[in-house]
Amino acid sequence: MRTLTCLFFRLPALVISVAAITVLGLVPSRGATTDLTAPHLQKQGTATQLVVDGQPFLIRGAELNNSSASSLDYLKSLWPRLVASRLNTVLATVSWELIEPEEGKFDFKRVDGLIDEARASNLRLVLLWFGSWKNGKSTYQPLWVKTNQARFPLVQNEQGKSLNTLTPFSDANCESDTRAFAALMRHLGEVDGRRHTVLMIQVENEMGVLEDSRDYGPVANQAFAGPVPEELMTYLVAHKDALVPELRELWAANGSKTSGTWTEVFGPGKPAGKEIPVRTLSPPLTEQEHETAWRKLHWPVDEIFMAWRYARYLNKVAAAGQAEYPLPMYVNAWLQQRDHAWPGTYPSGGPLPQVINVWQAGAPAIGVLAPDIYVPEFEEVCERYHRCGNPLFIPEARGDGPGAAQAIWAFGRHDAIAYSPFGIDRFAGADTELAQAYDIIAQVSPLILEHQGKGTMTALLVDRDGAPQTVRLGDYHIEARYSVRTFGPASANPPPERVAGLFISIGPDEYVVVGRAMNVYFTSAVTPADSVGLGTVEEGVYTDGRWVPGRRLNGDETPEWKALRFRAENYGIQRVKLYRYH
Repeated sequence: MRTLTCLFFRLPALVISVAAITVLGLVPSRGATTDLTAPHLQKQGTATQLVVDGQPFLIRGAELNNSSASSLDYLKSLWPRLVASRLNTVLATVSWELIEPEEGKFDFKRVDGLIDEARASNLRLVLLWFGSWKNGKSTYQPLWVKTNQARFPLVQNEQGKSLNTLTPFSDANCESDTRAFAALMRHLGEVDGRRHTVLMIQVENEMGVLEDSRDYGPVANQAFAGPVPEELMTYLVAHKDALVPELRELWAANGSKTSGTWTEVFGPGKPAGKEIPVRTLSPPLTEQEHETAWRKLHWPVDEIFMAWRYARYLNKVAAAGQAEYPLPMYVNAWLQQRDHAWPGTYPSGGPLPQVINVWQAGAPAIGVLAPDIYVPEFEEVCERYHRCGNPLFIPEARGDGPGAAQAIWAFGRHDAIAYSPFGIDRFAGADTELAQAYDIIAQVSPLILEHQGKGTMTALLVDRDGAPQTVRLGDYHIEARYSVRTFGPASANPPPERVAGLFISIGPDEYVVVGRAMNVYFTSAVTPADSVGLGTVEEGVYTDGRWVPGRRLNGDETPEWKALRFRAENYGIQRVKLYRYH
């Protein structure tokens, strides 16, 4: 699903095969009522966009708490608050235990109720399949799975103790999860194949091994002692020059072998007998290691080995679901970070940035590898995920003032498909930083979607105590400086410590700028000796994609007669026409 293209529709009818349609994510489910406007991923320039009902769609999302969707009564009072938050999409769980309480007997009442309530609120859904794994554990499976470990085996640690997580090396585990997921997707095709309330599916949740660096069960050990699968080696060889640096350098350091056992190709794993702490607080790491070691690979062969196995497992699950109803699918990751530096302190084998290529090789049915971002290095994480053709989709993140700024930045800087804070139950409402930012994003969404992938849009994040930030767009360098100076009474709504600026080039020397609590300066990137003047500056709003100007700001509201000034209270939009003079 990474290489969708509308050129498909120009192919002669005789060469449009079922296989080709499957790649494009347009296979109708057996017995389902679908059409060719079903949600799918499609390229525009360098960007990947979600297309819904024939039009690109920007997800202004928020994720419910994990158990919220298990009770329709619980959600009744929440829907109006979600609408007031200016969302257009809600991320909600569907758990295996609730749709298949008895093996082979499915109950979709909660799913149908969720879809009905979303439609009544004019909201879309992204459904999160909590099947085999959630946060590196197996807690959302039916009781008939949990209580039959002989049939549904668990991961084992180095000491042979079973951990509370299903092993991805079991055919029985995979087959049962696959059947349940396929049943869910078949049902979605039947009840939503024409309405398209459900846009995308998250397959599992933050999968990976916790408490050890890999699975040490007998089947896993046998696979680990054997050769690296030919499919993975073929992919790595074919994409050698385009691999993420972490993987390419590791492979080269071990001789760039094209065959061999896992340790022969990728080096040694975790030292025998080494204990995995719950968190890598110093000690066991030194203070310096605590700050830096989270960016490095530790015992990488263990993580690569598990990544391949999880990818193959999820590919079977996802492919079976897409055969029933081909919605775009993604997987999410619990990130490596300061307190979780070693595989096993974060889920080893999940879709982390250092193993993006392993997942792309092993799970072609998955369209997006998505980070759950709770770390302060937001920009770095986005950079590491937006590479190797992987589009940026952020299913979990902050929803406060800095989080709202990060949403604007992700859409403008990385052509993000979606931004979604977690736990919207706790803070949904109209009077929030998120609602304010989403209102602005809603206004400029047509512009954002028009300019994604074309090199005519960018964004900056500016911190209260940080340095000014600069970026080039078109013929100009743009500098944003944090500023809370305004004319009039003091603000009753002080700005957050982090704000965003979004910049869209809409014509020669003409820009649309979204900002808050900042002054924005332009200098020539083509003729540095020239000064840049503000020809016209308008504040205004977008209504149904049409610019509605307000005040013309060519006086005291433009500091030093050369900068755009954005109020501290809330985000605003200005359009500026520039000129140069000697």
